[in-house]
Amino acid sequence: MSRVIAASFAAILASSIVPTAASACCYTPPPCGTCYQQQYVPPQYRTVQQTVMVSPGAVVAHRTPAQYRTVMVPQTVMVAPPGVAYEQIPPQYATRERVEMVSPGYYAPVAPRCPVCGY
Repeated sequence: MSRVIAASFAAILASSIVPTAASACCYTPPPCGTCYQQQYVPPQYRTVQQTVMVSPGAVVAHRTPAQYRTVMVPQTVMVAPPGVAYEQIPPQYATRERVEMVSPGYYAPVAPRCPVCGY
């Protein structure tokens, strides 16, 4: 009876000491600095909207000629003097989009992952 107990105890002890594939991968210390792989991180961009002036405002002067009317056959009289009418043209704005780089692409070291457990 003691031999059966001793054999089962030895089998349990041997199975707990022998590492499995998952325990060998997941419970080993992290890999050394030379074991890291280089992974390329692509550049990051963003779209910026900006309000820009397409054409500035202006003031246009329109001259109005004097108006004359004949009151009697030999006499012409000025009815309205010459003048200037001003037209205000507002500035024109538009929204432009441009793409700018937020961060350039770079290589970053990444530790290899365990194929069994994922860590």
